Amino acid sequence: MNRSHPSQQKPISPAVMLVVAVLWVATIASAMGVVATTQVVRRDVNSLETLRREASQLQVQWGQYLLEQSTWAAYGRVENAAVSELNMMAPTPEEIVMISGNNIIENQAPVEPAAGGQ
Repeated sequence: MNRSHPSQQKPISPAVMLVVAVLWVATIASAMGVVATTQVVRRDVNSLETLRREASQLQVQWGQYLLEQSTWAAYGRVENAAVSELNMMAPTPEEIVMISGNNIIENQAPVEPAAGGQ
């Protein structure tokens, strides 16, 4: 067994010590960069999820508004409101006057009311 004695070890040169120190500092800096990048990514992912939840809520709200719009614009509701609140009624064929350009066309054949009309 050849064991070297402490007195027989070669001293480490300053250049090797400098390289080791630089590599050690680079490793620490790299680790700190990984930690900082991870923190930024976590913050951004949290913001992204918050925005996705908000977009989902806005999509639901948009659907509710479309449903409400279709309810308020339903033909039967508009017709009931016109009759009950505004005292409107569908004209009789005798009350319909056809206009073409600047001329009033009289004595036309009766015009059929639109589908769903009275």
